Amino acid sequence: MSPRSALRIVRAPDVVPQIAPAHPVVKWVGGKTRLLPELQARMPAKFDRYFEAFAGGAALFFRVAPTRAVLSDSNPDLVNLYRTLATNVAGVIRGLEKHRALHDETHYYKTRTRWNDRNESWPASERAATFIYLNKTCFNGLWRVNRAGDFNVPIGRYVDPPICVPEALRAAAAALARADLRRGDYRDAVTDAGRGDFAYFDPPYDPLTPTASFTSYTAGMFGQDQQRELAQTARELVGRGCKVMLSNSDTPFVRSLYKGFQIDRVKCARAINSDAAKRGEVDEVIVTG
Repeated sequence: MSPRSALRIVRAPDVVPQIAPAHPVVKWVGGKTRLLPELQARMPAKFDRYFEAFAGGAALFFRVAPTRAVLSDSNPDLVNLYRTLATNVAGVIRGLEKHRALHDETHYYKTRTRWNDRNESWPASERAATFIYLNKTCFNGLWRVNRAGDFNVPIGRYVDPPICVPEALRAAAAALARADLRRGDYRDAVTDAGRGDFAYFDPPYDPLTPTASFTSYTAGMFGQDQQRELAQTARELVGRGCKVMLSNSDTPFVRSLYKGFQIDRVKCARAINSDAAKRGEVDEVIVTG
């Protein structure tokens, strides 16, 4: 046998790409990124399944990255985004790359008009990409719809908005692929939560003042009657052996709803206000039971 024929070709092992820690992929009113240390400090050390029924930007879900999770929201486009990321992140990235190449004021308003056209037909990945595009380029990242359900936020004044960040989208997709993604009422989302599970609720907040209410990220409203129903749901879950945590405004009304629970006051920076001088820290509560 010649020296040449004795040589063996040894293939290098496949390199498994490392997925970065996941973070929210959309801006969301009331997002919990700034409150994460306080929330994590009050979470149970161990739990079976993780439930988050007002997902929004899902900051706590992405930080915890649970292996078994139920993530839910009433906003159909947000749920479509999460489902599509979990199953076709490459398609979402391609759609965002197109938006990034075309982005200017004309493209923004043309896209917003198309978004609100109920006769428009959308592939899931294109609608998911457009949801992120509008969210990342609109004023203050403020996802707001009117009573007719139309998105009506003007363009933001950004120099270089992060329209497409593939690494962040892939990391989020990996976390979402492990979750049961549901659309609907928070009560339906937690019907099967029970002993050993953990449920986190981040509802639209009880307003600090009569003019401070912001509940229009969907066309519905979340008022005091709904706050009472949520408190009752929290009590029922605790009665079933489920660990519960909830965040809300620090108001007398909220405190009255959760008598018997642990209520901790925390400071949180307010990111959105029409008056820039009022974007400082406000009192919130974290309720656990």
